[in-house]
Amino acid sequence: MKIVTNRFKRGALAMSIAVVNAGLIMPATAQDSDAVLEEIVVSGIRGSLTNSMDIKRDNTGVVDAISAEDIGKFPDTNLAESLQRITGVSIDRSGNEGNQVTVRGFGPQFNLVTMNGRQMPNSTALASSAVSRSFNFREIASESVAGVEVHKSGRADVASGGIGATIDIKTAKPFDYDEMVLLGSIKGVIDTSVKNGDDITPEISGLFSTTFADGKFGVLASFSQAERNYGVDRVGTQNGWSQGYPGQANPDTSAIDTSRNPTLATWRVPTVDLDVADYERTRQNGQLVLQFAPIDTLTATLDYTASRLEENGDMNRMSFWFDNVEAGAADVNGTIINPSRSNDELNFWAWEYGFTTENDSIGLNLEWDATENLTLSLDAHESTSHANPGAQPAERIAGLKNPFGAAAPVDIAADFSGKLPTVSYDDSALPGGAYDLANIEGDLYQERGKEVKNTVRQVQFDGVWRNADDSALKSINFGLASTQYDVDVVDIYGANFALGGGAMDLSSLDLSFIPGRIGFEYIPIYSAAEFIALAEAQGLTNPSNESLDGITEDTTSIYLSLDFDTTFNGLPIRVNAGIRYEETDVESYTITNPVIGFNWLTPLEMSKIYAAESQADKLTGEYSHFLPNLDVAMDITDDLVARVAISRTVARSNIDAMYPGTNLINHYSTGPFQAGQGNPNLLPYTSDNVDLGLEWYYAEGSYVSMGYFRKDVDNFIALGQENRVIVGPNGPLTNPSLSARPGCPGGSIANPIEACTSQPTDPAIIWEVTTPQNLDSSLVDGWEFNVQHMFGDTGFGVIANYTMVDSDDEYDVNSLENDLALQGLSDSANLVGFYEINGFQARIAYNWRDKFLLASGNEPTFTAAYSQVDINASYDINDHVNVFVEGLNITDEATHRYGRWENQIRDYEEYGPRYNIGVRAKF
Repeated sequence: MKIVTNRFKRGALAMSIAVVNAGLIMPATAQDSDAVLEEIVVSGIRGSLTNSMDIKRDNTGVVDAISAEDIGKFPDTNLAESLQRITGVSIDRSGNEGNQVTVRGFGPQFNLVTMNGRQMPNSTALASSAVSRSFNFREIASESVAGVEVHKSGRADVASGGIGATIDIKTAKPFDYDEMVLLGSIKGVIDTSVKNGDDITPEISGLFSTTFADGKFGVLASFSQAERNYGVDRVGTQNGWSQGYPGQANPDTSAIDTSRNPTLATWRVPTVDLDVADYERTRQNGQLVLQFAPIDTLTATLDYTASRLEENGDMNRMSFWFDNVEAGAADVNGTIINPSRSNDELNFWAWEYGFTTENDSIGLNLEWDATENLTLSLDAHESTSHANPGAQPAERIAGLKNPFGAAAPVDIAADFSGKLPTVSYDDSALPGGAYDLANIEGDLYQERGKEVKNTVRQVQFDGVWRNADDSALKSINFGLASTQYDVDVVDIYGANFALGGGAMDLSSLDLSFIPGRIGFEYIPIYSAAEFIALAEAQGLTNPSNESLDGITEDTTSIYLSLDFDTTFNGLPIRVNAGIRYEETDVESYTITNPVIGFNWLTPLEMSKIYAAESQADKLTGEYSHFLPNLDVAMDITDDLVARVAISRTVARSNIDAMYPGTNLINHYSTGPFQAGQGNPNLLPYTSDNVDLGLEWYYAEGSYVSMGYFRKDVDNFIALGQENRVIVGPNGPLTNPSLSARPGCPGGSIANPIEACTSQPTDPAIIWEVTTPQNLDSSLVDGWEFNVQHMFGDTGFGVIANYTMVDSDDEYDVNSLENDLALQGLSDSANLVGFYEINGFQARIAYNWRDKFLLASGNEPTFTAAYSQVDINASYDINDHVNVFVEGLNITDEATHRYGRWENQIRDYEEYGPRYNIGVRAKF
């Protein structure tokens, strides 16, 4: 008997040290801001960090930031990678690159990202990705960014939408510079994970800025293009773990610890997947800024910013399906750790990804010093993020398999007793074996994706009146704004699940097998596009279905705030007190051909049968809120500052949570039957915040700070679940697989067998329908600690910070009822060492984030603790030319996601280190 067992390696854990350059660039008042811009020129690590320390000290609220070390020189190539160095800020990674941020335990959906104070749109083409309000940082190059401000405490004059923080990206303008600037850089990106394609790819950037006509006109233009190839090796599961997944009605539960699991609940997983993927990404950024100051008191700025992101990839998968487990025993928690089944098959998959994202923003800003004491500004912009223009499938999926059943048996088994699983198969009863091309047939194809267009139109009017008298009141800030936020989504889906049993001729398909990269014996290699083209040529494809979803939010806001500078009991204090009022009208829609029944094709798959006519659902909602804030900073001594910040902030719900339509998520014939429905009447999250801070500035460039934060979150949105029948246009949706009719399962999507389709007399399906609801309130609190120390004139420095986050509403893995569990909560830390002297700079940085809850649908997904080491070194050859080298994830860390317990694997991904080598020139 031939038995093959494969064990996947575990990536090594390693310490990582990340480098920080944080320069706070927003002081408490506009008057202070002018003074700082005139007096401080940020250059180099020490200059940037010292500037950060000084402005942190002068601010009334809690604001952190990162500034460019020099024109066109940001601390990291990726903005998110730089932001993670700030105390309390963590990042989410995609393809071993930072893309979105978590602040104080609140994930990307709880943070608002703006550019120059303007709300920015976001979009995605992947069917598996939700449309997020949070801007994706990997879509913008860092060369044209002057700084990034992180507002952790709320202020009336700062745009609402972030409970964790409001993050503002500042871009360069020609009037920022006193002389003509010309700079450029070129680098080679060396990605060690690349298996196919070039492992060294180019990145180029350039910036030109000048003023003329006695400083009345200014123009700035910048451009960058970055190409990157990378690979991902993965072991994981396709649909995650479920309680009581079909099969094995009476598993062995003797090992279950009833003190943890008194109901003897068990969990199973449908697949074990082994993936090898290669991706290509090209990012282009461009910006044009024109400034005109016809008189000393008036400045007009017209700017256009564009980015283009093109992503392509191929993934091949070896898959073992345990959708009908015959045998298996549970461990102490209830996880079925040794599922097996006989007379089964091996599955061979191919994925093809391909889409573009186009971002465009055009804006006009007018700033007028109406009097010596009054400054008025008007800002208007229209910004659009458009993913997958043309509504083509962004993912194409093709499946091959062995013939199913006793005629061609393959026995499969898995072992989930460790962090990473092992799998085994026995194909000795199959002549030629499971990898013989004669024993491989077609299975299915799918085409899916989204076209998303997200447009933000915003007009903002602001004013600052500065008091010329020597009194406690220093300034009055006021303004109003109108924001229209539109999202339109086209969902694309097409499939055929009945390509087996000789229905498809595979003789011309280019299919081969290579050794697996994560230890498995073989991985299939073939093209999903070629497979689908063959199916089309043989008349086996079906028309794609499309559905439309959308939402429009119109928000009107007005604010007023006062700045004071006075004394209390002889101690200097600075105060900002303000209030913001907002009204929002919401309208959402879904247009789709509703499902009227199912077509039972194979023992597992049922395809949806759609109505011939589309149906529109449309709902509206509205809400309003007051957002007050009070910030107080007190100089206890010349070196010791205490601060208190009290505010109310909001974060609006996820876009896809508000569509009125019903989405049938899982409809396998064996269940579980899961569906989701949106709720357009969701209220925003509302958080009442308290920040307390104490900071000791004991030497030049050196300080110690600690802070406590508390956030009482109301209207918290979680998933409510209801088991019920779903009624379509022709009545309840029924399950044809429960009625044994001759010839079933069978047929195809294009040519169904009537007996295998839903009949009114079939049993109605009981669906697990989840709906987002404003269920409860929650409390999050934590501590932030930060040390920044310069070792005199030696050139050496160190930064260490640690953030602790806590909440009573954490996911209890031993409970079957978790109505409210906060996602993203985790402790985080940075340790940074740097050296800078005589034109030489070197940094090494360790970044760590503890495990956190990534998702909490029917079953949770956790991300394991992760740490990463990054390095950076550069040398100024002369006043104009600088050479540099950068290394990211140099200890080759892997990402691990799992279910309730670590052996319930969801994903284990290895990426490899990445290095950049380049030269930068400035004139």
